[in-house]
Amino acid sequence: MFYYIHMPQTGIAYSPLHGGKAPPWLFERMVALGRQVTLVVAEEFGPHDMLRRLSDPWWFQALCCVLGFDWHSSGITTTVCGALKEGLRGLERDTGIFVAGGKGRTSRKTPSEIEAYADRFGFVPGGLVCSSRMAAKVDSAAVQDGYQIYHHSFFFTLGGEWAVVQQGMNEVNGWARRYHWLSSAVEDFVCEPHAAVCSDNYIETLNMVALESAQARAASVVIAIERPEAIIADYKRVLEMPRHHHVDGEDIRPENLHKILLSSYERQPNDYETLLGMPGVGPKTVRALAL
Repeated sequence: MFYYIHMPQTGIAYSPLHGGKAPPWLFERMVALGRQVTLVVAEEFGPHDMLRRLSDPWWFQALCCVLGFDWHSSGITTTVCGALKEGLRGLERDTGIFVAGGKGRTSRKTPSEIEAYADRFGFVPGGLVCSSRMAAKVDSAAVQDGYQIYHHSFFFTLGGEWAVVQQGMNEVNGWARRYHWLSSAVEDFVCEPHAAVCSDNYIETLNMVALESAQARAASVVIAIERPEAIIADYKRVLEMPRHHHVDGEDIRPENLHKILLSSYERQPNDYETLLGMPGVGPKTVRALAL
């Protein structure tokens, strides 16, 4: 089952959440074929066009089928991105395309991999690192609807163009959701970066990047730069019942909020994008500030 939702970032795709890995003999063939496809596209149309194609979920899905992997499994994202990263390794000057990130722990190495490329090829990495982090933060923390990002691949050029292919999992419904981003389509990371997010199923969603959430974003920044002690005192007066009948100590943990409030107070973020991009600001912090 495959869905496509058109967005400025170019789209979202849904796939069944499957485990396992591609057999070595198949992965080797995917690496070789993925390398040649990229070389042809980059030579004929330029590296920016390859990024544009990767950001299109239809084209990416077709590439997965061409490379020979399971056409509807969640594994196509991680395996194909891994094959492209391996296949283009050492060919950055020939293709003009750089690949960072990957699945699980490797996804968290994306900033350091971008910086390593910067040292080798002589460019300033700051903007690319920020774009990588913000794309991941928006889809994992600013929009909370049950999918947690576990794969993040970042494709970029020396000209500063970039594309993101990342995937989140929802273990409750057994589906994975793939997100595609393209730098030229993003005007504002924290205000309507998505043209639409559509689904047949309704679920309660916290969407802090919706246009309607503008006042909540502004209020979150105001709270983040106030003295933590004052905010925590107000927070303790708010009572929210958990779904279960018994009450655990984990249900009321203002001390955790105090840590991030202290950090934000010291840094004094001047807008929501800066706040969202801060280390340590995750889904729980976003929810607490929204509350």
